Formats: sequence, structure tokens, C-alpha cells
Amino acid sequence: MKQKIYILGLITLLVVLLGLIFKLNHWPAAGIMISTGIITFVLVFLPLALANHYKAEGSRINLPLYIVTYLTSLVVFTSMLFKIMHWPGAGILLIVSLPLPYVVFLPVYLIVTSKIRNFNIYNTVFILMLLVFISVFSALLALNVSKNRIDDSYFLSKSYNNAETLIADIPGGNRYSGLNLKIDEALQIINDYQEKILNSEGLTTERWESDAGSLARPDARGRAANILLKAEEESAGERLSRSLRSVITEMENIPACKELAAAAPAIFNLEESAGIEEKGLYRMFADNSLSWTLIYLDGLGTNLKMIRATLK
Repeated sequence: MKQKIYILGLITLLVVLLGLIFKLNHWPAAGIMISTGIITFVLVFLPLALANHYKAEGSRINLPLYIVTYLTSLVVFTSMLFKIMHWPGAGILLIVSLPLPYVVFLPVYLIVTSKIRNFNIYNTVFILMLLVFISVFSALLALNVSKNRIDDSYFLSKSYNNAETLIADIPGGNRYSGLNLKIDEALQIINDYQEKILNSEGLTTERWESDAGSLARPDARGRAANILLKAEEESAGERLSRSLRSVITEMENIPACKELAAAAPAIFNLEESAGIEEKGLYRMFADNSLSWTLIYLDGLGTNLKMIRATLK
């Protein structure tokens, strides 16, 4: 039985390592291998290994330690999986999992082992080193994932700005003056939002467009919502939400824009998810990091300008 458990653990480890290699190289099936490996480790290998060791020990004195070891491992490895796969709630899980080994596992470990005669102190040193490694690895994992997302946002920002430059050179008339007016109003609000957010960070719009990497705290979540709430009497995004809906209403009144009007809520991220009560675009500003809030505004402005250019 013990040999089979060891073989299962080795296979699980190889699957996870292979999945990580695939993930680093952006190859297909990376997510499937990582998920399968970690889930198998947590739900199959670890319980079997702990249960086998507990039975071989033949004493119930260490039962609390086995239970806490499994629960701690479950939370830590689950948080790693969520962070690697960019699943919702990863940040919260990681915040919980980082201190968990120290505030839950370590006290139980010290209490249980203190009752064992002639206990080898080197085992405690090894456990402490293992806890430090897990914490450092989790922190580096979070920083690496955040950095990748932030770098992606900077690249998207440059792409949107380049697209706007090309759109501005497209000649045309003023066929739908009412719709163009609504679009201009929405663009003004977008520029106003960006200016307020960037000014609070000591940047200008020109600096953001030329060097998005100069943003001091790009991963700060909810900061954009707080900035806008201080600057306006209404919730963050409400003014922009009303303006975008007026653009959609104007498009609905134009026969040539009926299909575009139907798709506009998805384009503008105005569609509400089932069971969510928040109104307007508040979630977009409150839940995203500062860099992704700014990139959303960049993309929204580009989409509005593309619509206007298409209808010229």
C-alpha cells in the first residue's frame, strides 16, 4: 500500500511540474495538467499518505496534527491553483493561506511534538524552513502573476493609443450628428475620469499614454473607485454608465445601427451578471487594479471612436 501511495505521489508531482512547464511556455493543456495534478494531490494522495502514516503510528496522540496538516495543505495548494489559473477569489485565498501555516499549523505542531519524549529538534527546524519556503513561493507567485497582468495592460494601452491615432486620420462627414454628440460626451467623461485618476497618482494623461509603466502602484485594487467617489457626488461609473446608455439609445433610433446597438452593452461592459445588484460600471472600477481600470477606459474610448468612424 505504501509503495502505491509513493508512486501516486510521484506521478502527481510529475504532472504538476509538466503542467508548469507548459504554462510557462503557453502551450495547450497546461491548465488541465496543473489542475489535475494539484487536485489529485490534495484530494487523493495527501489523505491516503496521512491516513497510512497515522495507522502505522498506532497512536491517537498526533491526530490533531494530522487533521491540521491536511486542512492547511488544502487551503495553501488550493490558493496556489486559483492564483496560477487566474480564477476568481484567488487573491482572498492567497491572503488567507499565507499566515495560515503560522497561526494554525505551527502552534498545533509545537504543542503535539512537545509531548513526545526525545523528539528530534531538527524536525522542527525542517518544518519551519518548509513553512518559510511555502510563504516565499506563494508571495513570488502572486507578484509574478500580478506583474504579467500589469505588463499586458501596458501593451494593450499602447495598442489602443495607436489605434486611436489611425482612427483620427480617417476622413468622413458628420452624417449622424446626434449620435456623434452623444459619443463626444461619453469621450469627455472618459477623459475626465482618466485625468482625475492619473492626477491622484502624480501623472498626466500624456505621461500615461507615452509611458504607462510609470504608474507607481498599478496593482492597487479599488483605488480608482475611491478617487472618483471623492471627486463626484455619485458612485464611480454612474455618470459614464448613463452617458453610454444614451449612446445606445441614440443608436437604437438609427435603422442602420440596430444590430450595433444590440451588441453595444457587451462592447461597453454594461451587461449585468445574474445575481449582482451593483449598478452601472461601479464593479469595473471597484474590483479591478488601477492599471486595468485605466486600460478599460482606454479601450472604451477606442471603441467609441471606432463606432463614430464607422458611421461617417
